[in-house]
Amino acid sequence: MKYIDEYRDPAKVHALLDEIRAAVTRPWVLMEICGGQTHAFLHHGLDEMLPPQLELVHGPGCPVCVTPLEQIDRALAIAARPEVIFTSYGDMLRVPGSTRDLFAVRAAGGDVRVVYSPLEAVALAEAHPDRQVVFFAIGFETTAPANAMAVLQARQKGLKNFSVLVSHVRVPPAMEAILGSPSNRVQAFLAAGHVCAVMGYHEYPPIAEKYRVPVVVTGFEPVDLLRGALAAVRQLEVGRFEVENAYERAVTFEGNRPAQAVIERVFQPVDRKWRGIGVIPQSGWGLRPEFAEFDAETRFAVGEISTQESPLCIAGEILQGLKKPLQCSAYGKQCTPQTPLGAPMVSAEGACAAYFRYHKGAQA
Repeated sequence: MKYIDEYRDPAKVHALLDEIRAAVTRPWVLMEICGGQTHAFLHHGLDEMLPPQLELVHGPGCPVCVTPLEQIDRALAIAARPEVIFTSYGDMLRVPGSTRDLFAVRAAGGDVRVVYSPLEAVALAEAHPDRQVVFFAIGFETTAPANAMAVLQARQKGLKNFSVLVSHVRVPPAMEAILGSPSNRVQAFLAAGHVCAVMGYHEYPPIAEKYRVPVVVTGFEPVDLLRGALAAVRQLEVGRFEVENAYERAVTFEGNRPAQAVIERVFQPVDRKWRGIGVIPQSGWGLRPEFAEFDAETRFAVGEISTQESPLCIAGEILQGLKKPLQCSAYGKQCTPQTPLGAPMVSAEGACAAYFRYHKGAQA
């Protein structure tokens, strides 16, 4: 607790806020990539304490939010099959597909189970050889090592009834897609500390140099977040565009090499569609050909499912930092945590859920 208190120390928080106020001389737009950082900024009220010249916009770093609608519909189609035990992290169960969610499939008799690790799904497959066990493998680089290990373990055990519905995405290509857009507003990034703990930040210097934006690796406590914001502002004010690590206690330049090796053994880069954004080249991971037998999309022939987003949901614009939840006409009206139109309203890391939870704007 003492360790956590050090990074929530009110005196340190106010000292950093004073430094930021002293450093800012003009308007700047910072994007925190991770939805966990968005929630932390709002939970601690830091967004309201920052100087008005400093605008925070919310990035695509919520894995639930960026999972495309057709991938949710593919999950629903698989989960409804009588021979399937469909496993997932709990925050996916309320994400709406075209007509229903995984909770509705379970209510209708589907065997949908919440697990806390993909290795639990492997154990289920071993315990139920007469059933097909599918794990919904979503996430950024943070969850990829465990999902890769699950596939390796299933192969080692010779399990023919285990598969993964893969929807993995990668941060650096998403950053480039945002920065390369003609409508981009982002002038600096606060990079996600947990992703960088796995992958390091050796991929970021070419992005900072090419697009002339500071990138600061940042943690999740108030002091971490403000140190990241201060480092970004100081760079912007003097025209520097470099990568800094403001989360040194957890992140190194190289990252976790053994975890990266496991990812590379099982997955390969693929083009990936992002909800509300579209296809970003080489922005995801898919199973390597030698692990194709564990691909649930192929096993259950759901790859051709295609769907359309709700025209009322502006999730894509929010995830690119072009708009904020309060600029959505459906926010707090047609779209609430009880009646969500899109994943950002129900995900534990969604920007819309953060605004709703921490009472940002009118709620109906």
